[in-house]
Amino acid sequence: MILSDHIARLIEEMLEEGGGSTEVRRNDLAAKIGCVPSQINYVITSRFTPERGYVTESRRGGGGYIRIVRIKMTKNEYLMHFFQAIGQTLDEAEAKAYLKNLIEHGIMSEREARIAAQAMSQSALDKCPAEKRAMVRADILRHILMLLMME
Repeated sequence: MILSDHIARLIEEMLEEGGGSTEVRRNDLAAKIGCVPSQINYVITSRFTPERGYVTESRRGGGGYIRIVRIKMTKNEYLMHFFQAIGQTLDEAEAKAYLKNLIEHGIMSEREARIAAQAMSQSALDKCPAEKRAMVRADILRHILMLLMME
């Protein structure tokens, strides 16, 4: 198993034990696993993101920690959270992460997500100027989310 997968699994277990919330002390977890603290940071910043349904907050200093909270919301609250988290631009990998999360939460079917992913793909946006593609992709996903909110 890849080290980052192992770290993510441990954090997921901590979230389950904590009812959807946990505080991670980087140095303690790194010592337990046998890795450097920056590896813990990498996993948290890449896997426990708003588009994947998490909110993180950190406190620095000697007693510092990183708090991770799994977001539990109604369907429309969840969609609005995604809507606000998108920002002005969105790359293809981020779009796929949002869609995967929508599937995992039962908001979108796999077929619908595949269709949406194709509509936001590089090949679909090929005729759009390169510097505008990320903005257009963000707009497309926001429109999809608005439609889902109306259902």
